Amino acid sequence: MLARSIFIGKICQNSVGFNKFLPSNIVLSVPALCSNPIRNGSFRSSEPVGDIAQFPEVEVVKNAPEWKYVERLLAPRVVPTPEVKVEYPSGWKPPQPKPDLKYFVARTKNHMLPVYLHRTFRGQRILTTVRRIDGDIWQLEAELRYLLEKRLKKSIVTRVNEMNGQIELKGDFVTIVEEFLLEKGL
Repeated sequence: MLARSIFIGKICQNSVGFNKFLPSNIVLSVPALCSNPIRNGSFRSSEPVGDIAQFPEVEVVKNAPEWKYVERLLAPRVVPTPEVKVEYPSGWKPPQPKPDLKYFVARTKNHMLPVYLHRTFRGQRILTTVRRIDGDIWQLEAELRYLLEKRLKKSIVTRVNEMNGQIELKGDFVTIVEEFLLEKGL
């Protein structure tokens, strides 16, 4: 504890008396923590503006003819609905749900399927998550588990969160689940 207080005193105060207690390479490798006690991020610490006459005159123009070129570059406030085409180059398909389904998977605000891959514990735990599920979530989970077990020929661990409308599958099955949802028209 004494060495720690001497080290902190060395960093914060930069006093000469502590040099005999600490090696010089330790002190040089650590940045000074208390070197600048003034915070420069506040408007109170900034310099006053001064005389406004020193700045050039600015004319505010509304609906300038050049504004149409600026509007092209601005991001839209709402994601636009995609154009109707027979086939899209990226392979994206618009939702066309079948009426006999008891469940529905809503698209995200960017019109994409809500199927995500989560890696945790340094890549040791891999989960595929399907979100935004409405209706009979247990039927969708049973169909997904049956499809995956049939295709992979091994049992699949699933977890259903009925309150949030999510299904978690243990493993990386994003492409298989997306293909399944697109076949169902979701």
